[in-house]
Amino acid sequence: MVAPPTDRVGSPDDAGLGEPTDVSAVHQLEAMPTAYFSLDTDWCFSYINAAGEKLLGSTRTELLGGNVWDLFPDAVGSDFETHYRSAMSTGQPVVFEAYYPRPLDTTYEVHAWPGRDSLGVYFQDITQRRRAQEAADRDARRDALLSEVGSCLAETLDAEHALDRLAEVLVPALADWCVVTLVEDGSDGSSNRLRDLGCAHVDPTARPLVERYTSLRMAALTQDSYIARAMEDGEVVRITSGATAAVRAVLVPGEARDLIDELAPESVTVLVLQGRGRTMGLVSLFNGAGRTAMSSDDLTVAQEVATRAGLALDNMRLYRQQRQLAEGLQRSLLTAPVQPDHVQIAVRYVPATEAAQVGGDWYDAFLQRTGDTVLVIGDVVGHDIAAAAKMGEIRSMLRGIAVATGASPAELLREIDTALETLQSEVVATTVVARIEQSPDQLERGERTVRWSNAGHPPPMVVRADGTVTPLVAATTNLLLGITLDTQRTETTAILEAGATVFLYTDGLVERRDRTLRDGQAALVAALESVADLDLEELCDEMLVRMLPPTRQDDIAIVAVRLHPQDRSRPAEAGETDVPETAPPDPAADVPGA
Repeated sequence: MVAPPTDRVGSPDDAGLGEPTDVSAVHQLEAMPTAYFSLDTDWCFSYINAAGEKLLGSTRTELLGGNVWDLFPDAVGSDFETHYRSAMSTGQPVVFEAYYPRPLDTTYEVHAWPGRDSLGVYFQDITQRRRAQEAADRDARRDALLSEVGSCLAETLDAEHALDRLAEVLVPALADWCVVTLVEDGSDGSSNRLRDLGCAHVDPTARPLVERYTSLRMAALTQDSYIARAMEDGEVVRITSGATAAVRAVLVPGEARDLIDELAPESVTVLVLQGRGRTMGLVSLFNGAGRTAMSSDDLTVAQEVATRAGLALDNMRLYRQQRQLAEGLQRSLLTAPVQPDHVQIAVRYVPATEAAQVGGDWYDAFLQRTGDTVLVIGDVVGHDIAAAAKMGEIRSMLRGIAVATGASPAELLREIDTALETLQSEVVATTVVARIEQSPDQLERGERTVRWSNAGHPPPMVVRADGTVTPLVAATTNLLLGITLDTQRTETTAILEAGATVFLYTDGLVERRDRTLRDGQAALVAALESVADLDLEELCDEMLVRMLPPTRQDDIAIVAVRLHPQDRSRPAEAGETDVPETAPPDPAADVPGA
């Protein structure tokens, strides 16, 4: 800001402000680097100094005595006229900034001081400062927009949700309304289907029109549409005026064409969202008649947004591929459980919602040669495809040794420790191995024994026939598998009555960032108590509904075993039995009613 001189020259109290008679005052005004002129009560120039002549591009001869509104017609109705007249009518000085168009093409900072019969005006060229500020403001807006775009794309790995969020971010920053399109992969892996997913409008009342248009647009576009041109060339397609007619011309007759008439875009810009060597989508930005076509600066920002969005969508595509690969590997290793007579087994596997977290958890349920049922739940340390491969290794090793040796749970885990050490396998895992056993005396009493050994895993739960829930806590805590060959392996037993359910799970079911492990265990017990009377399959489904958070950082495996009474037939809800042909006969086969 440039202040006026501190002496009386040009002050409101100086009579004859516009025509200073004091020679020293005139010399000061002439020597002053700040441009100055004065206007009389008829708005005619009465004085201008040398700096003023230079800044206005006119000489004294051209200006003095001339009316300011005639000499500078673009000032009429502008901030210049508004502020000058205000100063003269109120007697109060004004300070403002205003732009005068060509031929001056200059932004001025102005101090106008009214006198008794004139107006003194000090002014300077701040065009470069204003342009620098505008550039800084544009950069700040661009950075804020790009940051918001980055955030909305990083917050989800779901393409549909990401594109819907992207549309909301782009309006009204770059357009009045927009539609975002995803290029989907076909069944053969090719990119051959366009689907409009996200849309937004600056006017909430027009949002339903855009949503309806978005749902119809792709089916209504002709082969020579601007969308097709953008896809073919990979370049920006711009319609800077008359967009309603241009878009209407590439829509087949019908509702979509009628809607574009209602939406009435004046300009449209279509940008390709390019990934790593492939087109991932498109964004169509529309402006109405009240907003000019996208400027070159806005186009530059829009292209950067398109680049970021394209890479983000490509990352999502790669994520889906990795996830499908990991899940496919995981599920191929998780075979269906055995179904002995009177023993019903249900299993569940739920992958994490993050690609890098798929792979470490497993379940298993099989018979040993004695006919005893072995249950396994485990979690390999690490959460990725490598963890899934290690899981497959340890799972196959464990079931093979269990079947070949008939080892008890503790013996089996000791054998696995030895095998991992001998094979120099770098696998570390938490595991519970449990075996359902029954002696002849127990068969008569309708009881069974569960024998288990726990290698650093969350304790299984038993849901008694009366609905009470008890954790199967071992007398001593054992280390994880694969830590050291000298690890002591112990086992514990518990007696189970008919109707009891054993529930084994991995830590993803109870561990969450927003609560402690103890709270998670308490929530698990409460949930089991509330669903204890459900059929086994329904129980497993309901437990997942009640226990799973919206976003899962870990995969989850469950094995649930219900011990049905042996003095009657296997209940219909338990399904058919499924055991190997070599399995020994069911010991309850001779029990009356079985």
